[in-house]
Amino acid sequence: MLIIAERINASRKTIAQAISAADRTFIQGEAKAQTLAGAHYIDVNAGTFIGEEAEKLKWIVEAVQEVTDLPLSIDSPDPEVIRAMLPLMKKAPVINSITLEPSRIEGILPLVTEYRTKVIALCQAEHEMAETADDKVRIAGRLIETLTAAGVPLDDIYIDPLVYPLSTNPQSAGATLEAIGGIMKRFPGVHTVCGLTNVSYGLPARKLINRAFLAAAITMGLDSAIIDPTDKHLYAMLKAVTLVVGKDDFCMDYICAFREGRVE
Repeated sequence: MLIIAERINASRKTIAQAISAADRTFIQGEAKAQTLAGAHYIDVNAGTFIGEEAEKLKWIVEAVQEVTDLPLSIDSPDPEVIRAMLPLMKKAPVINSITLEPSRIEGILPLVTEYRTKVIALCQAEHEMAETADDKVRIAGRLIETLTAAGVPLDDIYIDPLVYPLSTNPQSAGATLEAIGGIMKRFPGVHTVCGLTNVSYGLPARKLINRAFLAAAITMGLDSAIIDPTDKHLYAMLKAVTLVVGKDDFCMDYICAFREGRVE
């Protein structure tokens, strides 16, 4: 189960404040904590700094790469910002993200192929936000067709079916779970990924809902997630469910996580 650590995101107040203050120690502390917690990639985002995104993201990338050997997930909707970050990468990154919108295909796909990165592909088209399971699977198919035609290997493609808040769309989680299952069966070799934050937005005890959704998604075939790995209850749920569904050979990942104090 691939874990993309989500905490270094400018939409979080503490992160935005640290970026504004050029507080390198704070940002590096977040990077180190997520590395120690079991992340495989560190997501970096400076999207709230309109007009300064490239400058701020460059500063974050440099700060983070000073304290962790993990590869990064470059999180921006702006192809030019992503282009500016790619030469700075010490290891091949994930680009987060591409959609079927022409501007994103034209701007981001050439970067994915040139730098041979992994890419998160959102089930979103120019005039369509996929809400039903059928729509999500259909758009996933179009994304996979477009990416593979350009030479992107299936193993480098991470489809995000996009879950919307249950508080406004009570059927969204179910549709996303069904779509994950459909995508993993219909397109062997591709990956699915999901962020958990949206599903619980506007509801109490959000972390409980996030854990429940993650567990259900793993049973449907989800094999990567954008999460906060320092949340020990969430991390423990991930490891336990991965074990239960038979994706942890000889229980070694679970046992190692327990011995390292990551499972409570």
